[in-house]
Amino acid sequence: MTRIGLISDTHSYIDDRILHYFDEVDEIWHAGDIGSMEVLEKLEAHKPTRAVYGNIDNAQIRSATEHIHRITLEGVNFWMIHIGGRPGKYSKGIHEQLVLERPGVFICGHSHICKVQQDSRYKLLYMNPGAAGIQGFHKMRTMLRFCVHDGKLSDLEVIELGLRGEN
Repeated sequence: MTRIGLISDTHSYIDDRILHYFDEVDEIWHAGDIGSMEVLEKLEAHKPTRAVYGNIDNAQIRSATEHIHRITLEGVNFWMIHIGGRPGKYSKGIHEQLVLERPGVFICGHSHICKVQQDSRYKLLYMNPGAAGIQGFHKMRTMLRFCVHDGKLSDLEVIELGLRGEN
């Protein structure tokens, strides 16, 4: 079993609450808009980290991360990108890739809206952890934790980190 902590849209902000919730995970996944190398370095120092870059990330972050991250873990095919849209309204070019790639789980960030939803059209689970940072229009800072084992996801948690203005 592998325990994953999923975060996005930190926009250069990380606090002890985020790291506390990652104490019990095996890996941290960041779905883009990291904002600063300091955030990425803190995550990497805490746990093994996989990350994709977002539209606000600079060249240094882009060289340290990927545009698209694909991995098969514990029998589940994951695909992570920052700007991906949502079920029924995927971003340009995503539809074709979902048909070709056939991921079991499609992860993206960017919207600042926490959403987990089955997409029956592509037979996948859509996951967006929302935004953990303090910049943006979201009110509640959120992230996700879940387990992967034997081809299945379990123990999915939506974690509310507090209101955006509370830090």
